[in-house]
Amino acid sequence: MNVLLAYDNSRNANIALEAVKSLLGPLKPVITLISVVEDVGSSTAEVDELFSSQYAEQKAGTERAAAELAAAGFEAHVLMAEGDARKMILRAIEERQPDLLVMARHSHKPDPGPLSFITKRIDALVEEFDHMTFGSVSAFLARRANCPLLIIPTHAE
Repeated sequence: MNVLLAYDNSRNANIALEAVKSLLGPLKPVITLISVVEDVGSSTAEVDELFSSQYAEQKAGTERAAAELAAAGFEAHVLMAEGDARKMILRAIEERQPDLLVMARHSHKPDPGPLSFITKRIDALVEEFDHMTFGSVSAFLARRANCPLLIIPTHAE
């Protein structure tokens, strides 16, 4: 069994990682963690540095998650992508033909940190814009993915 796990090193992604380990543990599937870093669309040096920093941090977190899976007895791989998360995950599904896509449901609970109250407000604004224009990543993939999709609830509180 081949599983594609959408992973961005966030609180929600870690909830999905734990769910995969507990739900699919007895099956010992091959798990590919796909991590998408969204391009900010500017070519200034400051933005390039910010993107590089975010990419390195997200890659390191995804590699730690893969090592955690390997320590638990799973065969795990990391796939890094750049661009729109919806399109990159859909492309990975089309190219890799997984038996299952697993991802966490988005919640408004931000990752812990000193600026989490700002993150929560920005996140809510982005979420509203997403639903007005494209829909959430999970809703987009539910409509387009050619494999089963398991969305893990994140329990916002």
